[in-house]
Amino acid sequence: SGRARLLRTEESQWEVYAQGGDQDSSTFHGCINKAEVFEDQVSARLKKGLAEGEDHVLLPAAARRYLVSWCVLERGQPRAERKVVELPRIHRVEVYPVEPVLVRSAIRTHRPWLGLARQILVTSFLRASREQFPGRPQEETRLWLKNAEGPLERSCDARVTVVVMETRKKAAAWPRAQPQAPSGAAEEGEDRQGQPGICGLANLGNTCFMNSALQCLSNVPQLTEYFLQNRYLEELNLGNPLGMKGEIAEAYADLLKQVWSGHHRSIVPCVFKTKVGHFASQFLGCQLHDSQELLSFLLDGLHEDLNRVKKKEYVELRDAAGRPDEEVAQEAWQNHKRWNDSVIVDTFHGLFKSTLVCPDCGRVSVTFDPFCYLSVPLPVSHKRVMEVFFVSMDPRRKPEWHQLLVPKKGKVSDLCVALAKHTGISPKRMMVADVFSHRFYKIYQLEESLSSILDRDDIFIYEVSGRAATGENSREDVVLPVYLRERSGVQDYDGSYQGLMLFGHPLLVSVPRDRLSWDALYHILLYRLSRYVTRPSWDEEEDGDERDLKSKVSLLQPGCGAAGSSQDPGPEQAGSSSGVTSGRRGPGDTYPGPSDWPQRTRHKHLFTLQTVNSNGTSDRSPFNEDTQAQPYIAIDWEPEMKKRYYDEVEAESYMKHDCVGYVPKEVPVRLQECIELFTAVETLEKENPWYCPTCKQHQPATKKLDLWMLPETLIIHLKRFSYTTLSRKKLDIFVEFPVRDLDFSEFVIKPQDGSAPELYKYDLIAVSNHHGGLRNGHYTTFACNKDSGQWHYFNDNSVLPVTENQIESKAAYVLFYQRQDVARRLQPQAGSSNPPASSAYGTPPKSGFMDVN
Repeated sequence: SGRARLLRTEESQWEVYAQGGDQDSSTFHGCINKAEVFEDQVSARLKKGLAEGEDHVLLPAAARRYLVSWCVLERGQPRAERKVVELPRIHRVEVYPVEPVLVRSAIRTHRPWLGLARQILVTSFLRASREQFPGRPQEETRLWLKNAEGPLERSCDARVTVVVMETRKKAAAWPRAQPQAPSGAAEEGEDRQGQPGICGLANLGNTCFMNSALQCLSNVPQLTEYFLQNRYLEELNLGNPLGMKGEIAEAYADLLKQVWSGHHRSIVPCVFKTKVGHFASQFLGCQLHDSQELLSFLLDGLHEDLNRVKKKEYVELRDAAGRPDEEVAQEAWQNHKRWNDSVIVDTFHGLFKSTLVCPDCGRVSVTFDPFCYLSVPLPVSHKRVMEVFFVSMDPRRKPEWHQLLVPKKGKVSDLCVALAKHTGISPKRMMVADVFSHRFYKIYQLEESLSSILDRDDIFIYEVSGRAATGENSREDVVLPVYLRERSGVQDYDGSYQGLMLFGHPLLVSVPRDRLSWDALYHILLYRLSRYVTRPSWDEEEDGDERDLKSKVSLLQPGCGAAGSSQDPGPEQAGSSSGVTSGRRGPGDTYPGPSDWPQRTRHKHLFTLQTVNSNGTSDRSPFNEDTQAQPYIAIDWEPEMKKRYYDEVEAESYMKHDCVGYVPKEVPVRLQECIELFTAVETLEKENPWYCPTCKQHQPATKKLDLWMLPETLIIHLKRFSYTTLSRKKLDIFVEFPVRDLDFSEFVIKPQDGSAPELYKYDLIAVSNHHGGLRNGHYTTFACNKDSGQWHYFNDNSVLPVTENQIESKAAYVLFYQRQDVARRLQPQAGSSNPPASSAYGTPPKSGFMDVN
């Protein structure tokens, strides 16, 4: 090949000339002058520091021959040729070693020539490069492509012209990946030797979820050994379009080598965080995410970066069609391995059996699908605790606060039935209302669903007569909603008050329809308020002269009876339904009625009555029996009368029933119950139906998942977070999970080998914990060190030794289990590391520390 210097200003002329080839043309740029690239004109040595693409270009031999035939070299200038030995299938390349201290400034100019086969592998090329640039045994190398007009790119093909070799020390970051030391990083030398793997991860701002997932995955022995022994270098799939150019695998490998070097108490995983954010934008920034979500992304990214399948063939999926499960499962697994073959598949992938049954035609569809982890639901109670206030018809009884256990998907009638067990009052004599801002926000019907009642709603249940018209002569009661209003203290020019303001708790009062009158209603309400409304004394009643009575009558609208009557209602007028009784009373009706009051011909009216709208904000026309709309009554108080006769403290007082404060003992849930629920039969939702090939339409089929084959390391994700259109919440249920001997033999439906029971038994190796709620949560990790067998608690930078009895808590979120036969296989490799230096990490935490956020 030859070298020629082409000025950028002449490129356009050169293109025109090269296409025409006429030296007499005006586009001919003249003879080629190479004097500027030589040190002198005798030795023909090139100057040092020449840049390819600016000072010279590299041309193949054929291109140089064309160039010489088209152009004329300056007279007397020597040829600058590379010395190439013409050997068959041999390719020459230039290798540039990069020192870590010079990676940001310059490239060394030592360029030895290597004779390598044209089809040589990258690994062989690395081996030959190390021979030319011998380094220390603890140093590692990797290759980069040097493009003339672009940045460095990772080398996946040795058929290149210029390659840059990068070196680093063990347990250190690559120079290109870490251009400068991160702030806050601990300065630790190579002479420090602690227990490998006992290394914290700095929190970069709400990255505890990432630290927790990394610590769990770091303590999977077979995967960690795979990276520490550099076996991943032979399986990097840099050309996988589904992968991440090997960058996630390399970033994770770098992180592992630092964690397991034993030289660091904690490291700053900023390089890994940057790589994750580059390929998954949802993890950019400092938002709090889910450790299981990051774990899923990381496992998928590692699998694609390390996929041994370079060329994926078309695989035709066949239906089971009545074939034996063993045959269909084997075929499904082989098809999966044709497309997916990596250390992640070897370690974490298992096989489901999915059975779908059409509800119409009964068609059964059986498929076997791979999985990487199990997301198991938690047994959720179908009961709900609701708080209500019960208002009795007996005015002497204060409202009672109750806590009721009702079905989550029940009706309002179920709420009344639950209250009846506490009060002895029939559910038929109850009305349920939502009280908000001193008014009835809604009065519920018995058939309405309880899901419409939120936990924050103030629910009042009122006792009413429950008497409805059943015959021609029977008496029917009207239930009147009653509001309390106070006139404002601002008086108009004529002495009247302006504006009304609601206060207190509203009432639901039963009144006989055939005896309904304003005067009767006044005394019924006066009796219902008698617990916190004081009746005027004898002297005060004498003050109620005709003028006072006429003023009160003028504010009352005429109703069904005489509005100005000053007589107390008789026994027939009030009726037992209003809580007023005379003569023979029922067993529970022991409180006095109006007949027990001293009868007088004049009374001082404490308040006035007015029909109002449902909000109590505006007056309405007088109540008419023929009107179908629900009547609302307002009790209007003048400020002076309210201050004198109305006891606000007593009106707002209530009693707690014995059920309040009683919290049912939380029964722990066994992990086996969660797995049983996972494998239970379920009906597909309407939003996600199954297309039945026989019915030719989507059907809400029944689905059942069974475990057919389990992986070496089983990841179990406890679905603690519940997301619906109305709410988001976390299930703080205590799940009991065994640390040793978790037996899956009862869940695996594949025919078992009785001679190898360890194939179905697992031991716990790591736990990702979530503390707190959705917005202020925090992630930590329990993990068992593969070398020492000691359990540790990882809380970002902090690492503390713990015992096995401290691992179980209600914060457990993601569980990592290792099959016992794998543990025995890896046992000879363990124990080679240094013993654990537990004293360096402080004293173990207390047993209750994991519940504190």
